[in-house]
Amino acid sequence: MRQYFLVAVGILIFFYACKEAPKTIEKKEIVMPTSSATFDGLLEAYYEKTLQLYPLNATSEGDTRYNDRLPNDLTVGFREEEKRFYTTYKIKAEQYGDSLLSTSQKMSREVLLWNCNINLERLTFREDLLPINQMWTKQLYIGQLAGGTSAQPFETVIDYQNWLTRLESYVQWMDTVVVRMKEGIEKEHVLPKSLIKKVVPQLKALTNTDIEKHLFYSPIKNLPEDFAAEDKALLRGAYKTMIQQKIIPAYQRLHDFMNTEYMAAGRASSGIQALSEGVSYYEYSIKLYTTTTMTAEAIHQMGLDEVARISKEMETIKKQVGYEGSLKDFFDHVRNKKELMPFKEPTEVVANFNAVYEKMKPQIEKLFDKKPKTPFEVRRTEAFREASASAEYNPGSIDGTRPGIFYVPIPDVTKYNMYADEDLFLHEAIPGHHYQISLTQENEELPKFRKTLWYSAYGEGWALYSESLGKELGLYQDPYQYFGMLGAEMHRAIRLVVDTGLHAKGWSREKAIQYSLDNEAEPEASIISEIERYMANPGQALSYKIGQLKIRELRAKAEKKLGEKFDIRVFHNQVLETGCVPLALLEQKIDNWIAHLK
Repeated sequence: MRQYFLVAVGILIFFYACKEAPKTIEKKEIVMPTSSATFDGLLEAYYEKTLQLYPLNATSEGDTRYNDRLPNDLTVGFREEEKRFYTTYKIKAEQYGDSLLSTSQKMSREVLLWNCNINLERLTFREDLLPINQMWTKQLYIGQLAGGTSAQPFETVIDYQNWLTRLESYVQWMDTVVVRMKEGIEKEHVLPKSLIKKVVPQLKALTNTDIEKHLFYSPIKNLPEDFAAEDKALLRGAYKTMIQQKIIPAYQRLHDFMNTEYMAAGRASSGIQALSEGVSYYEYSIKLYTTTTMTAEAIHQMGLDEVARISKEMETIKKQVGYEGSLKDFFDHVRNKKELMPFKEPTEVVANFNAVYEKMKPQIEKLFDKKPKTPFEVRRTEAFREASASAEYNPGSIDGTRPGIFYVPIPDVTKYNMYADEDLFLHEAIPGHHYQISLTQENEELPKFRKTLWYSAYGEGWALYSESLGKELGLYQDPYQYFGMLGAEMHRAIRLVVDTGLHAKGWSREKAIQYSLDNEAEPEASIISEIERYMANPGQALSYKIGQLKIRELRAKAEKKLGEKFDIRVFHNQVLETGCVPLALLEQKIDNWIAHLK
């Protein structure tokens, strides 16, 4: 999964505060705290200023105040503004001692400090030299918004105008991408050539000169009927002009640069360690995505151990279905079994996921006594990014008016293999990301800044833990679907091996691909896409298994120590009610809960 989520009153104050050096801010703004109420005010101010600093996050959360803004985060000025912001709030938060704060506020203080510290560490690296890739970066999210059915609203004339204004800034951002990547060429800080080859066709698709078929024209195709005829005409003209004169030329410039000069400079190496700051950047990435101090070596060994354990379980399923060949041959059997590829239309894939939900509904209350109010939908991934996309969940708005959406890519429905669909639904939808994120957003006891934080070890760890609940929820009755769960867990175990292999042990892309082919049943094309995903975002793939193992460890500890007092629904509440937190803070919370009940 991707990063998540970081009125008008206070903008001028923020603007001038950001112009001052941290020491000046400390002298003028920081006073000794006197009560927990002032701490709550600090958290509120922090949250408001993150929305101003990161307006795409505000849009994603359903806050419309900054829908026309898109700061250029590739400029030196923006990075300096970020540094001042996090330094200021770190200093402020450190002023509050335990005696002034409630238990919940202490957790908020620690989360805020962790967030400030990890961002300040991020800003010591030149991430701006690699501003785009095929999987994670801003041009892909803007493309989603441009389709007109995502977080950016298109309900009023002002909504349509806001998007045009935001696109003006987006064009500037794209041109800055070229500047930064040229600097990257000079510093030999560039993408692997194999990733550049994936970005180029994504950009090419948006140089289509048939304006009315262009992705960015999509909102005009759905103009509300109650718009005045004059407004409709003006908007059609404005969007055509924007796309023809600015959007298409910007994409063409970026495409041409990446397809020629940047392609020629692309590196043959696969891992981040090949770059001058790569070793230290990977250490930072491990900390960011696992919220632990684990080393790459320890994670690599953990992965090898998990691969060996899960392989034994897979052997059991292989025997259960009567397959007599090797486990590796069984992977090919599962990949190519025609009965597992029954669909002829993409709508059938979506319908199958909805059927999984209906099947598990009767069992949900046995494990969960709290359910989100935010609605939920399954949708096919948009065509422009489908070929390189993984299944993913996009959160609903905080007010619940926009549903949470489980996107599933179906580039070729005749080759879509359903053997892991039950597992995938548990992870991406219910009780995985949809429950975890929606319940957090709906929790009125949490300060706003914690409702939209995303720590991958917690969020992805919870989603992977959710996969293990399938039998308790009435799923995995078909051995192939249970094998799908084992395959998904194996997939995350393999990630520990190949991510550290690529970025700490000098593995090539091809070695990582082969290791995956040898140990899991995913199709080769999917495995290649996954390995290139890890290449694009070092460390992110580590978060799933490390988070899952921690939550499973905490559940086992609670079951053992509480005995008959253990209630799985209460345990799940204890895990979910905190929102995303670093794993050490989650463990501390569960330990305190156990001690209180004993």
